[in-house]
Amino acid sequence: MASVPSLASSLHQRIADALSAALPEAGAADPLLRRSDRADFQANGMLALAKKLGGNPRELAGKVVEGLPAGDLIKDVEVSGPGFLNITITDEAITKTLAARAADERLGAPLAERPGTTVIDWAQPNVAKEMHVGHLRNSVIGDSVVRLLEFTGEKVISRHHIGDWGTQFGMLIQYLIEHPHELDHKAGGEVSGEEAMSNLNRLYKASRTLFDADEEFKARARRRVVNLQAGDEETLALWQRFVDESKIYFYSVFDKLDVEIRDEDIVGESGYNDMLAETCRMLEESGVAVRSEGALCVFFDDVKGPDGNPVPLIVQKSDGGFGYAATDLSAIRDRVFNLKADTLVYVVDVRQSLHFKMVFETARRAGWLTDDVKAVQLGFGTVLGKDGKPFKTREGETVRLVDLLDEAVDRAAAIVREKAQDLDEEEIAERAAQVGIGAVKYADLSTSAARDYKFDLDQMVSLNGDTSVYLQYAFARIQSILRKAGEAAPVAHPELALAPAERALGLHLDQFAATVAEAAGEYAPHKLAGYLYQLASLYTTFYDQCPVLKAEEEAQVENRLFLCDLTARTLRQGMGLMGIRTPERL
Repeated sequence: MASVPSLASSLHQRIADALSAALPEAGAADPLLRRSDRADFQANGMLALAKKLGGNPRELAGKVVEGLPAGDLIKDVEVSGPGFLNITITDEAITKTLAARAADERLGAPLAERPGTTVIDWAQPNVAKEMHVGHLRNSVIGDSVVRLLEFTGEKVISRHHIGDWGTQFGMLIQYLIEHPHELDHKAGGEVSGEEAMSNLNRLYKASRTLFDADEEFKARARRRVVNLQAGDEETLALWQRFVDESKIYFYSVFDKLDVEIRDEDIVGESGYNDMLAETCRMLEESGVAVRSEGALCVFFDDVKGPDGNPVPLIVQKSDGGFGYAATDLSAIRDRVFNLKADTLVYVVDVRQSLHFKMVFETARRAGWLTDDVKAVQLGFGTVLGKDGKPFKTREGETVRLVDLLDEAVDRAAAIVREKAQDLDEEEIAERAAQVGIGAVKYADLSTSAARDYKFDLDQMVSLNGDTSVYLQYAFARIQSILRKAGEAAPVAHPELALAPAERALGLHLDQFAATVAEAAGEYAPHKLAGYLYQLASLYTTFYDQCPVLKAEEEAQVENRLFLCDLTARTLRQGMGLMGIRTPERL
């Protein structure tokens, strides 16, 4: 189905046409239309235009009003102040536009006119290491941005740049060679994520202790790194065991977080090894990188250290080893030339901004990023504890992600058990997971990515305030009303007058498509979260002020059920784009 024009876009067009007719010399003028507290909309474009052309803005506003067609869309226009237009929409136009949205499974949201290919780098755990609170944001934000972009029609390729290479693997592999049964699984049965991580943790600690205490083992471990980098088959086979064991663990955590990670999208640091030498050669031959004290470096005029000296991006170290920059630049080459991306998005901690600024600039100088191919770092802030400091355990340790998620689900279970008298234990457990994980995701996504936010479970699982539980409860409440409606069905009645709470809800429902487009275009899930919270708030006011099943006449019952139904569908669609479930009962 074709996209449904919003009330704002229809009104914008009518005022723009009237403005052009009143002032032909202005050409295609922007009426600067926005939502208003004084009326439904306010148009402010007359002031700037009259000033530019040396006219009187109030006179111009009067001419525009005369040129606006009366009828189905505009109920009333008032010229106020120095030439603002305060515009009220007809009730009929609101209901008809919402009916058109309701008839479309996408709720009127258009597909992008010229979709491209975006490669998004997100969810980057490290092999043989536990996922901690620092891995929460790139997983949750990345998943939502993927959903938003795919909903708009973009071709999206996920890349999970896991830490699966480096000197620590020499130590781990050598220890496994000398203690060959450390990663063995018990006979029969599936291995849990906890068991896999327990194996890896035990092996890591034991190998680190030996590495620090035994010089001969340390020497053997370092030789093993050389074998790994040279592609020795036995060493690579053992390295693969660590990767596979880690994936069992990763997938268990991502499953708990209700985030889908596909195996083919995991391309770790190791995936670019074969490209590193060529990347360095290309940069050096083109003059983008130069040798400095034996290292291959890229210099920038605007990047200097505290001493005022230039700080370079080191692509290859003086000992011949490759740094992170070589891997990141090789990944750009792969994503642009092999995956044919025209946009690269990196969901990475804001503290890595300087590194990525230098990497992107290097890729531009090399001609790999062009006017047709852009790279964006979607930098995210830090998860803080209630004390406003980086989130740690009481012992000062980094918080394990799985512990944090389990606690959120436990808190949610208490709330679900208290609210839902008719659910059995299995249903309570299912709802608790949906509510608890939704609460964690929403707290993250409702904050602008670049900002830090406080991790406060008490607040996150509250039924009051800006939380996912509040949104889920609004959705479940609507489902309850629809179940109780019996024979009455949701039907739009454009001929009916709307109460103030109905109008406010209807006008907000009409903004869904524009909000999704904005959130996707700016990689800003928090804008969608803000819209949905306001939607749930407006629905609460509507529910309090406008009886649904006890409305005075049948047409009004049907129209209010229609508003309920469209609100629920909008909540479900919007929360789905944030990766949050909407239980039918709570």
